[in-house]
Amino acid sequence: MERVIDAPPQQVFDVLADGWTYSDWVVGTVHVRDVDAQWPRVGTQLHHRAGPWPFSLEDASTVLVCEPPHRLMLRAGLWPAGEAVVVFTLTPEGDGATRVRIGEDFAAGPLRWFRNKLNDLVLYQRNKETLRRLSDIAVRQKADERADR
Repeated sequence: MERVIDAPPQQVFDVLADGWTYSDWVVGTVHVRDVDAQWPRVGTQLHHRAGPWPFSLEDASTVLVCEPPHRLMLRAGLWPAGEAVVVFTLTPEGDGATRVRIGEDFAAGPLRWFRNKLNDLVLYQRNKETLRRLSDIAVRQKADERADR
């Protein structure tokens, strides 16, 4: 899944690097409980709650790779359902825009064994909306910076 966002790579990466915003743009994350001080340094964690109350699950996502402003790879936990590896790739596109690709694959747990077309469709729609929300935040921050000048 990919989307072109009307903001430069660093602007988009700055949103990824602000762990406190994840519940604003990651579909399914309903609350960020804590973010390690050095986020998104490799090995740091974002502690979150996902899913609807009262069935929400508490877990953490761990940074596996951080290459600002081009790539961020996370191991997103949602036990007992499992965990996924999520990769954000940011590529400059034209004048001040960024092509953002999100790749997500179940890495462990029961969800890994139940891969089918319905799961793929749900994941596709989830990631499409996630990128739309990420775009909204990055573009708004770009506009805010212009207004401050």
